[in-house]
Amino acid sequence: MERRSNVTEFVLLGLTQSRQAQKILFVVFLLIYLATMAGNLLIVVTVAWSPALGAPMYFFLGSLSFMDAVYSTTVTPRMIIGLIRVKKTISFMACMSQLFLEHLFGGAGILLLVVMAYDCYVAICKPLHYQTIMNKRLCVLLLLLAWAGGFVHAGLHILFIHNLPFCGPNVIDHFICDMYPLLKLACADTFFIWLTVLANDGAICVAIFAILLVSYGVILRSLKNLSQEGRRKALSTCGSHVTVVVLFFVPCIFLYVRPPSTLPIDKSLAVFTVMTPMLNPVIYTLRNAEMKNAMRKLWARKEK
Repeated sequence: MERRSNVTEFVLLGLTQSRQAQKILFVVFLLIYLATMAGNLLIVVTVAWSPALGAPMYFFLGSLSFMDAVYSTTVTPRMIIGLIRVKKTISFMACMSQLFLEHLFGGAGILLLVVMAYDCYVAICKPLHYQTIMNKRLCVLLLLLAWAGGFVHAGLHILFIHNLPFCGPNVIDHFICDMYPLLKLACADTFFIWLTVLANDGAICVAIFAILLVSYGVILRSLKNLSQEGRRKALSTCGSHVTVVVLFFVPCIFLYVRPPSTLPIDKSLAVFTVMTPMLNPVIYTLRNAEMKNAMRKLWARKEK
């Protein structure tokens, strides 16, 4: 179907119009992006090269770090460049590509958190059957299902938004291309598409968030059957998972579980989602002795 639109590019207003604030934010988010890439790629390399990290938990953690690194790359560099450029335009196709990629990796990341919760449940509640249940074949299958789910999630957005007519204006009061800012610019009835966003983003976020909280509640309740050392290790692992879940889902729910409008706080919450990939390596490594030991051994191997 041919796209009926007069708009070939959009103008992203970015975070702020203050030149002084833009310079400060440029330095801040450049450092955040560099820290995000360094931390997540370090986890990917450590998991890939350390035989001691062969457990499914680390396989999924390495995959999550890869998703976080690519997700950050789809959003943060353009935001950083926009802080120093006078012309803050993005072509229609580049906007659609960014929309697809951010929801692909974001959606896959959400589903991978569900997989990691299941892995945690099996490890704590069924330790004697853990190796049998969480075999390599199942781990790869679960990862592929997470990728497939993210692809379907992102593809539905592009399917509905790509052929919408955009007649002007073309100014997006945001630093990224996302569904609600784009729906605001469309010169057509977008009520049905809003319902799909509410279901594809909002309802899924709420449902998965509730399922994860219940799952970790069941896991924590079962800790009374473990030894003190086992309880301490399980609490450390689950605590890291719950922290990441809360940081990821709370902004997501606020951004998408509401009528199709843009609010001033949207940018702040979107910035929070940009910062989350930087926090994940800190959360997972600081509370995981095996990961820290593997990183030390990898570093010592490089120094030889």
